[in-house]
Amino acid sequence: MTAPLRIWAVSDGRAGIEAQALGLAEAVVRLRPAEIDCRRIAWPRWMRRTPTQFIPAWPRLLARGGSALSPPWPDLWIGNGRASVPLSIAVRRWSSGETYVVQLQDPLRPPQVFDLVAPPNHDGLQGPNVFGITGTPHRVTPELLATELAAWRGRLDGLPRPHVAVLIGGRAKAFNLSPARAVQLARQVSEAVRASGGCQLLTFSRRTPPQAEATMRTVLADVPGLIWDGEGSNPYFAFLASADVILVTEDSANMPTEAAATGRPIYLLDMDGAQARKQRFHAELATLGIARRFEGRLESWSYPPLRETDRLAAEVLRRMDERSAARA
Repeated sequence: MTAPLRIWAVSDGRAGIEAQALGLAEAVVRLRPAEIDCRRIAWPRWMRRTPTQFIPAWPRLLARGGSALSPPWPDLWIGNGRASVPLSIAVRRWSSGETYVVQLQDPLRPPQVFDLVAPPNHDGLQGPNVFGITGTPHRVTPELLATELAAWRGRLDGLPRPHVAVLIGGRAKAFNLSPARAVQLARQVSEAVRASGGCQLLTFSRRTPPQAEATMRTVLADVPGLIWDGEGSNPYFAFLASADVILVTEDSANMPTEAAATGRPIYLLDMDGAQARKQRFHAELATLGIARRFEGRLESWSYPPLRETDRLAAEVLRRMDERSAARA
């Protein structure tokens, strides 16, 4: 019998970055027996803003305070985030080319220094070893949604339909949520939910500015539904599973992609700021019939649930098999 593949999902441990690498690793496991090992990198503070091309050629010696990085090297290395880039490049040399190296997002390095680069389509990166996807890899599956929903059914089943999931992000490179914008958003959500006769299922992220969160909680306090109080586990996935329609702020690539795994209508909520990359992403979602810009009304439509993580996993295995056959 063939031994299971050994996969390392390598990141700096930030939740959104790690979830992408783990999401792809788990998708590979759904297709082929494999064992996943999550490795986290912790660079010395003085290196954290150093451009990756200037990090010395022996980065493993400097990546201290994180997970052990030593042989035996994995069959498949999935790197994500800036911190992983120099190690992803180096592990091909350390493993004498035996480890297949996949780098997620745009590494801002020549794609040929990796075995495969898997950026979002809206990054515009191209090349023979580039495989673009809509949005980002993630861990959302029908099984995960069903499990999370079961844990919250007692609090969700009696709420009026439609269930309107409201996913609020926050500060990002090009975006922010000011108190004034938070008031405007909250009033739009309130009016739309009341007009629908349904309820809100609202959750905030770690990036939501405290003042904006407090403002939205105040404005939406008397709207039917649930606002997560921040205690215990986040009902984010349960809200996705239960939703008839989903409202999500425009700052994130992860949240709309995860929401698109449900096949439910998605509305994008305007924030303060703008970014060309996100505009291209939103245009792609609109072209696919997945998302629309929120203008205060709630409508219903459908589309095939987005399964880009599974498609990427199948491509990774295809290329690994192709390389193994060529070396045989």
